[in-house]
Amino acid sequence: MAAVARLAGVSLSTVSRALADNPAISDETRRRVREIADRIHYRVDSSASTLRTGLTRTIAVIIPLEHASKQRLSDPFFLEILGSLADELTARGYSMLLSKTTTDPRDWIAGIVRSRRVDAVIVIGQSLHHEHLNELADLDFNMVVWGAQLPDQRYATVGSDNHHAGYTGTQHLLEQGCRRLVFLGDSAVPEVGARRDGFLQALREAGISQRLEVAVRFGSDSAYEAVSSLLNAHAEFDGIFACSDVIAMSTMRALTERGRRVPADVAIVGFDDVPLAAYTTPPLTTIRQDWAAGARILVERALQPKSVRTAAATVLPTELVIRASSLREHHQPGRQATAAHKRARGETTAKSIRAGARG
Repeated sequence: MAAVARLAGVSLSTVSRALADNPAISDETRRRVREIADRIHYRVDSSASTLRTGLTRTIAVIIPLEHASKQRLSDPFFLEILGSLADELTARGYSMLLSKTTTDPRDWIAGIVRSRRVDAVIVIGQSLHHEHLNELADLDFNMVVWGAQLPDQRYATVGSDNHHAGYTGTQHLLEQGCRRLVFLGDSAVPEVGARRDGFLQALREAGISQRLEVAVRFGSDSAYEAVSSLLNAHAEFDGIFACSDVIAMSTMRALTERGRRVPADVAIVGFDDVPLAAYTTPPLTTIRQDWAAGARILVERALQPKSVRTAAATVLPTELVIRASSLREHHQPGRQATAAHKRARGETTAKSIRAGARG
């Protein structure tokens, strides 16, 4: 470090602060110090730095999956949000410690915090542990959760506007002439419960009281099996709101194998807008979540100093991405498709659901 300070013409403390991205150091000085450190192959001793500053520059990311023990980390939803988090943490010079648990996460989180192995904890989804997370929020460490805003939460959350997304996705199905709708998702999970509330609100406003609901779990074949069971029972339905794109894709497979046409017989809306959604047959209409913005705010709040931490919720806007899986107008005799729907046959059309975030 002394060599870096001498070549840069600054003090040892300035070098230390510059390499730690301290905002008190100007951008020009930080850039000059980093260039010199790279040129002479100087690297910070992370162990010594941890002892000196008390910071590990590591963030724990935990995924509680008691509600869906068969869901794998290879699920497209996790790949998207973890990839965005990794990008944000890397850009800030932090590492990620990743863990998945299918049981009560309290002991794991409390243990890793007491061991001082991480500087903060990001939890992906509340699962069935809202009260447990409230208990953890009373401890003296920084924790932020990707999830739904709940009335009595004592922990910070960042998440999509699930209620309005469910409402708008259902409205779109109704606009396509669907009147016998199915909701696929486990509403015991807070985020899914909010999507269901939006689904039900849209039906109430349309004067529709009948619907089918199936508590389909993430990360299993339950969606395929559920839709197959509905078909075996000769249930009548013409539209499906699926609480994830993976659930929607399993649904499409079950329908296609039984000779049902999508969207002519059954229109489908998914949730997430994972990359594969644009390449299904037909391409999947879905609700897009803003992974990049979510990851950025999660990391920002995880790194907030104690003096400014709050339990406020940040609610992010979503988009309804219209593709062919929901456009029944193209398949109804005597009905003329609008210009917007014509464009959407082979292309993706994004419709903003809600602008801005509140926190």
